[in-house]
Amino acid sequence: MNPRFRRPALALALSALLGGCGTAADTQPPAAAEKPFWSAEFAGKAGTRPSEMSWNTETGNREAEGWGNDELQYYTDDAANSSLDGAGHLLIAARRAPAGAHLPCYTQEVCPWTSARLTTEGKVALSRGRAEIRAKLPTGTGLLPAIWMLGDNGVEWPGQGEIDICEVVGAEPRTVYGTAHGPTYFNENGIGGSAALPGDASRAFHVYAVDKQPHRITWSVDGKPYFTLTPSKLPRPHDWVFEQDLHLLLNVAVGGDWPGPPDRSTPSPATMTVDWVRLYGEGVA
Repeated sequence: MNPRFRRPALALALSALLGGCGTAADTQPPAAAEKPFWSAEFAGKAGTRPSEMSWNTETGNREAEGWGNDELQYYTDDAANSSLDGAGHLLIAARRAPAGAHLPCYTQEVCPWTSARLTTEGKVALSRGRAEIRAKLPTGTGLLPAIWMLGDNGVEWPGQGEIDICEVVGAEPRTVYGTAHGPTYFNENGIGGSAALPGDASRAFHVYAVDKQPHRITWSVDGKPYFTLTPSKLPRPHDWVFEQDLHLLLNVAVGGDWPGPPDRSTPSPATMTVDWVRLYGEGVA
């Protein structure tokens, strides 16, 4: 599997079996004096594309085999799908495709949706420390917004390693999932946990984070840890692949095996609003 593809977690049953709840000591929000080694604050004029110094834009669908999940969106580099709003935010919007657009899809002739997928591959990566993203995530039937990371070790996925910082299945608007994928734990066998939000993910900003330390990864929302992964919780402890640099990805997927198809109720545009992205600790920038 091409490492730029992605297979989502289809179930998180292992979370309960493995006792995944973290404690307040596992991770803390940054102290006021702590400075990120890299951040994206998204200042700029409305309609401006995100800076190419930090962000790549991946495009297409059919040649990407539906992005590994039989998805229905065609990723574009159009400002309509990813741009700044002029008020300090990055907007990533999934939209119904314009009438007459012929956007080749993997599972059908044309893609009925457009969206955007941004990555920092080859430009910014976290080695050790904390990734924090303050964002609103769209909700609705058939939507799967995601903020996640992939390893830079050059190995084919899933040996590449994947950390899903947060995913919200559109039909579960108040649940955030955090998952890890590796050589023997991927797709529906990804290992992770979930946290309940006080309201729909689309209605308020939350800080989604992972704290990546040697042989320990902790997921949190708004500074509250909800799952910690260590090598002892893997099917085989030596399949821990996270002692490496990992780059960031932001996208809004539509349809596919998980979360299922959109319907007439699915909002268009369905927008991920990112206030900022900050990396603390050590990494590449």
